[in-house]
Amino acid sequence: MTATEHAVELVHAAARAAADKLATDLLAFDVSEQLAITDAFLLASGANDRQVKAIVDEIEDKLREIGAKPVRREGERDGRWVLIDYGEIVVHVQHSEERQFYALERLWRDCPVIALPAEVHGPAAADG
Repeated sequence: MTATEHAVELVHAAARAAADKLATDLLAFDVSEQLAITDAFLLASGANDRQVKAIVDEIEDKLREIGAKPVRREGERDGRWVLIDYGEIVVHVQHSEERQFYALERLWRDCPVIALPAEVHGPAAADG
């Protein structure tokens, strides 16, 4: 089983929205084999609490435009790690310090990576 086409479309739309607000280290995983509750995770980082909130707002606005509404949102008050659950996908927007500390990409590294659109900048290449 792999992430549905619709889930991948949502990931791409969320990634574009996050990139519009200068999110860094964008990375998406197909977690459908490991989790029954969702198909994909999108990870994004912001440099400070205000940027995290701006990224979250932009993702919600852009996904609402294509008919997706969050089932649940957690962590917005603190602005350090906001989780937006759309059912098919879960978006994690983290302050860069939380991103380093919790290292979600390490937890999910065995899952297939979902390719992001060319205009979205993911993690910097190791070889520069």
